[in-house]
Amino acid sequence: MSFSLQPVLYSYFRSSCSWRIRIVFAHKGIDYETKPINLLKKEQISDEFKKTNPMGQVPALFINNQTLTQSISIMEYLEEVYPQQPMLPKDPLLRAKVREICEIIGSGIQPLQNLSVLQKIGDEKKMEWAQFYINKGFIALEQVLAKSAGKYSVGDQVSLADCCLVPQVYNANRFKVDMSAFPTISRVHDALTSLEAFQAAHPSKQPDCPEDLK
Repeated sequence: MSFSLQPVLYSYFRSSCSWRIRIVFAHKGIDYETKPINLLKKEQISDEFKKTNPMGQVPALFINNQTLTQSISIMEYLEEVYPQQPMLPKDPLLRAKVREICEIIGSGIQPLQNLSVLQKIGDEKKMEWAQFYINKGFIALEQVLAKSAGKYSVGDQVSLADCCLVPQVYNANRFKVDMSAFPTISRVHDALTSLEAFQAAHPSKQPDCPEDLK
C-alpha cells in the first residue's frame, strides 16, 4: 500500500509507547516525520493536542489522512500495511505468543509506572512504586520468555514483542530494577539493542532529546 503523505508520529523521546512505533518504522525502513510532544510541559493535555488524541497521550500517528492512537494498535496496523520485514510470525500460535508478550508489557507493566501515575504517586514514593510493579511484571515475563525466546523474544525473528521489550528494560534500568534476576530478558534485550533499527529508535537519537541526555 502506498501513501501520498509521509506518516507523522506525535512522540516524546522517552515515551516507551512512542519508542515502540519508532522501532517498527526503523525496522521496516519507513520514512516518517516526528512531531515532538513534551510530556513534562504537559503539552499532551493541551486543548490543541487533545484534538489529535482525546486521551491526551502519545503516541498518535497521522497516516493516510487518519489519526490512530494506542501503540499496540498502531504497530498492528503498520504490520498489515507495510508487509516488508514482517514482525509477526506466520504460525498462528507464535503470533498469539507475540501478542501475549505485548499485552504483558503494554497492559500489565508499563501503565503502572508511566509518567501520569508516578506524578500522582509523588516524588517520595515513585521509585519504590515503579520498582515494585516492574519487578512484579518481569517475574512473570521471565518465565514466559524462558519458553518462547530464541535469539529474540519469540524465536529468532524480530517481532512486535521485541518493540515492547526494549523500552520496558530501559524503564527498568531508569528505576534501578535489579536485572540480574532476569537473565532471559537481559539476554534478549542485549541482542536486540545491537541491531541498527533499535539503535536508531533510541531516545538519545530523537530530535527532542535534551543535549545532556544524548
